[in-house]
Amino acid sequence: MRDYPHKSVLLSEVLLGLSPKASDRILDVTLGLGGHANSLLKQTKSDGSLVGLDADEENLTKAKAQLVQYADQSQFVHANFSQLPDLNLGTFDIILADLGVSSPHFDEPERGFSFRFDGPLDMRFDRSSGETAAKLIDRSSAEDLSRILRNFGEVRQQSRLAQALKESRPQTTQEAFAIIESVAGFRAKSVAPQVFQALRIAVNDELGALEILLNTAPKMLNSGGRLGIISFHSLEDRLVKQTFRTLCSVEKDETTGADIGKAPFELLQRKAIKPSDEEIESNPRARSARLRVLRRCL
Repeated sequence: MRDYPHKSVLLSEVLLGLSPKASDRILDVTLGLGGHANSLLKQTKSDGSLVGLDADEENLTKAKAQLVQYADQSQFVHANFSQLPDLNLGTFDIILADLGVSSPHFDEPERGFSFRFDGPLDMRFDRSSGETAAKLIDRSSAEDLSRILRNFGEVRQQSRLAQALKESRPQTTQEAFAIIESVAGFRAKSVAPQVFQALRIAVNDELGALEILLNTAPKMLNSGGRLGIISFHSLEDRLVKQTFRTLCSVEKDETTGADIGKAPFELLQRKAIKPSDEEIESNPRARSARLRVLRRCL
């Protein structure tokens, strides 16, 4: 299988949607390797500033090197964005969240995110805390695993797969794939990504973290501030879409149905922004990316 170097997805669309200006204060809650942050800071000239969060301390180290020219304008925080309510970071003109898994996670066998390589069945974004996917399988009941596979991976045969995983208790990615293959047969290579996605979401409580982000980030925007979120699967995008729609809703008069006041937020695009055919061709991992941008009006 061909490997693809890390590329920041929807980069042009992010810059257009978030419209960075001189002196903007930027919060990137999924700093990754610093690609989006670097491009955003370039457009703020020497007056902008950045706070970059990442749950992966190794990503932070790499991002610092990427952003070394902006060292005086940047602050780096080792934290998951689920911790935002406790970090007291202030308010921002731009907030960005790229919910995708960074390429090193998929491409480094020791991280355990991919069945392409043999490695420990880990899947934690932050390897300094929490339980691995192997431990999650070990402590969960077959019923709990079935629910995880169904809800987070939309996996068929989830009950049989959950029972097989529970009975075998895999410790490595290849052991997990072999179990999937024993149940799914020739369909294993199409089923395995769904199983691995479901386990990863559960290990990192990704949807719980996203709910916290959606509840917290809009309140951290200055007037006119923009919040951009890039999602990669329907579970995430549905949450973002529904929350953004609610935030942009106007209260109605119960008698007349007329609008009362003005909505505090507005969508900058009614539909999610998708990658171009050219981007997908050069970076197939961008295929499922969806960007939605919200602006604070009041």
